[in-house]
Amino acid sequence: MSEPLTGIATWRPVMEAAQFRCQCTGACGNPHAKSEGRCPHEHDAYTSKHGHRVRLIAAPADPLATAVAAAALPASELLAWCAGCHTAAARAARRAATPAVEVPGLFEL
Repeated sequence: MSEPLTGIATWRPVMEAAQFRCQCTGACGNPHAKSEGRCPHEHDAYTSKHGHRVRLIAAPADPLATAVAAAALPASELLAWCAGCHTAAARAARRAATPAVEVPGLFEL
């Protein structure tokens, strides 16, 4: 099994608590309906579509947390995320946090 070169004291407890499986339960916008509501990606497993290996990261439940804030959190406050779910969850959270701006039409005065 592959492990990160640094931060192993934080990464390993998070992965063991998650049983080396992504803990996304739909924050990415995918309901993960085929896997009981939780992302099916497992650390070091191959993805079926592209054949790449899945590398899970230990990151805060809030995907918008800064790297500095994340580094200060204990392992008990981190989740195991696959890169796809974490990126999509951050994108969805940014969209939800940004209020819709009403833009006037081209010919409105």
